[in-house]
Amino acid sequence: MAIDERDRVPRTLRVAAALGWRALVVVAALFVVGQVLGTLASVVVPVAVALLLAALLDPAVRWLVGHRVPRSVATATVVVGGLGLLGGVLTFVVMAFVDGVPELTAQLVEGIDTLVAWLTDGPLRISEQQLGAAQQDLLRLIGDNQGVLTTGALTTAAALGETVAEILLAVFTLVFLLHDGVGIWGFLLRAVPSDVRTRVDVAGRRGLAALAGYTRATAVVAVVDAVAIGIGLAVLGVPLAVPLAALVFLGAFVPIIGAVVGGGAAVLVALVAQGPVSALIVLAIIVAVMQLEGHVLQPLLLGRAVRLHPLAVVLAVAAGLVVGGIAGALFAVPLLAVLNSGIRSLRSPADEHLDPADVDGSEPQESGPPEPGHDRHPDVDGDTGPPAVAAGSTGTAR
Repeated sequence: MAIDERDRVPRTLRVAAALGWRALVVVAALFVVGQVLGTLASVVVPVAVALLLAALLDPAVRWLVGHRVPRSVATATVVVGGLGLLGGVLTFVVMAFVDGVPELTAQLVEGIDTLVAWLTDGPLRISEQQLGAAQQDLLRLIGDNQGVLTTGALTTAAALGETVAEILLAVFTLVFLLHDGVGIWGFLLRAVPSDVRTRVDVAGRRGLAALAGYTRATAVVAVVDAVAIGIGLAVLGVPLAVPLAALVFLGAFVPIIGAVVGGGAAVLVALVAQGPVSALIVLAIIVAVMQLEGHVLQPLLLGRAVRLHPLAVVLAVAAGLVVGGIAGALFAVPLLAVLNSGIRSLRSPADEHLDPADVDGSEPQESGPPEPGHDRHPDVDGDTGPPAVAAGSTGTAR
């Protein structure tokens, strides 16, 4: 009796090999996609920003359309009004920063003088000659790297033109997403096979609803954080309270990292300007605001539809930062929210026969416990679902 060649290889090794080469294919595909996105970053990033802004501004457009305003006029009004508001806020922040720099500089000089006095008269007893030598070394280091600094300034000037082009592309994309987002989504669905098109449509709408909910909730949380911390800084008399509050607002859109950067800058300015006591008070204010955000605002505003585990958020931000820098950290969590909601919708029996027009921002229902007589344990063929799902019923074509 001939022995099958497969019987000579342990089943565990065969399964591991099958999983291994499939994992390699998936990793290779993700690597290729990452390389393509990296090459097209100047296009992908503006489009992604436009998607976030469209999710944030779409309710205003719908409200105007609901009040008998033509959609083109509503889109133009919202885009122009939003850009005007953003420009006004940025101008106010920059002017406040410029006005506060002299005061901060004077306090910084005073702080440095205090530090030098402590170094010379304190327990370290550093001589003035040693401090002078350190100062000369610092000046020499700046002089030696003057060429690098000049090159960096020229690179920044060249990058300014690219930034302007990307901003224009983002605005152009935003206009069309607000004006004809439904038509664009319908065009993209044409690439999906007709037998699963409705199923993908429902999952895609779930993902877009999760993106909209996440973006709006994050904007509200960012406003609350900035106002609360800005009021605390103003009451304490910390310089640059308004620019620091604006930094906190922008940092709120990058979970974990943004809070650390914005809060750290506020604590550092308070330390330089007013000493350790004021810095500790600012730190306490920031910790209290972060606790309010994590335990009250986010659960209340985000709800269950886009709720993500904190570990998943941290890992997504870390991976996005490594792969795409600041832009990767900014878009990692929204992308994770979209994928989480879309995949859960594809796995939800309740969404299988749902009309796409009936999709809202609610959470897709998970499959419940198995009914009597339905074995949910995987068999040797890998069937893990009820008979109807295993038979290939993935949706109703429309």
